[in-house]
Amino acid sequence: MRRRDVIKFIANATVAWPLAARAQQSAMPIIGFVSATAPDRYVSPVVDAFRQGLNESGFVEGHNVAIEFRWAEGHYERLPAFAAELISRQVAVIFAGALPAALAAKQATSTIPIVFVMGADPVKLGVVASLNRPGGNVTGVSQFYGALGAKRLEFIRELVPSLSVLAVLSNPKNPNAEDHLDDVRTAAQAIGQQIDVLRATSESEIDAAFANLARRKDSALLVADDPLFSVRRDQLVALAARHVVPASYYAREFAVAGGLMSYGSSSSDNNHQAGLYVGRILKGAKPSELPVLQPTKFELVINLKTAKALGLAVPPTLLALSDEVIE
Repeated sequence: MRRRDVIKFIANATVAWPLAARAQQSAMPIIGFVSATAPDRYVSPVVDAFRQGLNESGFVEGHNVAIEFRWAEGHYERLPAFAAELISRQVAVIFAGALPAALAAKQATSTIPIVFVMGADPVKLGVVASLNRPGGNVTGVSQFYGALGAKRLEFIRELVPSLSVLAVLSNPKNPNAEDHLDDVRTAAQAIGQQIDVLRATSESEIDAAFANLARRKDSALLVADDPLFSVRRDQLVALAARHVVPASYYAREFAVAGGLMSYGSSSSDNNHQAGLYVGRILKGAKPSELPVLQPTKFELVINLKTAKALGLAVPPTLLALSDEVIE
């Protein structure tokens, strides 16, 4: 090959390489990741668990799959626009974190596969037709958060035996709010426990709810499952400490942040399972034929440091039941 032909070949190859690289990148399937919560230091391990599920399915972000993130940060009104935006990006699959995100995605598309992780009952709220055969384009993982209110009530009463009034903090903007409250009310009525519902839809209303709660003696708080409360996790934990209120939460991340106790299924495990499902769908599986998964790992977490600050002695029976003790 003559010298000028070699130079021409190299020049053409140099131009063609970035075009080929861009073509390869554009051919990657895109996962639209839309969440009702916010990206913080507690959510990061959960997202990593989702990525791990993808990796185990043969998909590595940036290598053979791309992920586009949208975070509503507790503002549910943003979710429909996020879902529409991801659909316009021609995503291959939508991952929906929490019930409000799943509902927004389901209303936006009946063709693009959707994999959810939510604490609500997906059948009762019309997200899927049934757990075994979801039908349509939606499947996912049910975290059972909302259905565990009775168990959290049992644990907080054991930790605070002098409890007279149990307050429940709920966000009425969550479609699952009343179902969760009904579960707690039913359990409380069965044992004669007085319940007082506090409602909050914003940061300022959370402050007001705690100010109201602080005026009552012998009370404790059960925080209902809600993405807004996950976003305002540090605020809730700080207010409980400031007003000396024993509080029970629905996810381990609250206890890690300094909350007194939590009981719920494992967020990391649930999102790992969702990542596996997304991987299966990218390989050709149909959401309608993938049964909604139910959690197998539940965690009772007690923060002994917080209990001591509140002047509470944790009963040995409760310590024996705990999966994790934070000291």
